[in-house]
Amino acid sequence: MGQLQEIEPQLAELGYQIIAMCGDRPEKLQESIERHKLSYLLLSDSRMTGAQALGLAYKVSDRKYEKFLKEGIDLEEASGEKHHLLPVPAVFIIGTDGVIKFEYAHPDSNVRLNPTILLTAAKVYRHGE
Repeated sequence: MGQLQEIEPQLAELGYQIIAMCGDRPEKLQESIERHKLSYLLLSDSRMTGAQALGLAYKVSDRKYEKFLKEGIDLEEASGEKHHLLPVPAVFIIGTDGVIKFEYAHPDSNVRLNPTILLTAAKVYRHGE
């Protein structure tokens, strides 16, 4: 989230709006917005309907869920749901015509798209519309 915040002004200058989705319930999102001082739109997908529709949701194994709990991460408390689903990190650039111009998704939830690559793609596709 913080990496997007770093390049948000440059993306806005190019005419882009950042809309992010997170698996946390709205109350938790508000904490993230305040903690990270986010200025872009952050939407709750706590039921994972958006992530599932985009093919980005995966079920956390019982073993991984237990590991998260030991690390102080309670997926049920964060989402308000018992589905144990998480989204893979993904980024889409959507043109004014509604067509996806660029997409990135990574199955490892620890790997995020480098903001420089996203900004470069935004410049390329903005001028290509």
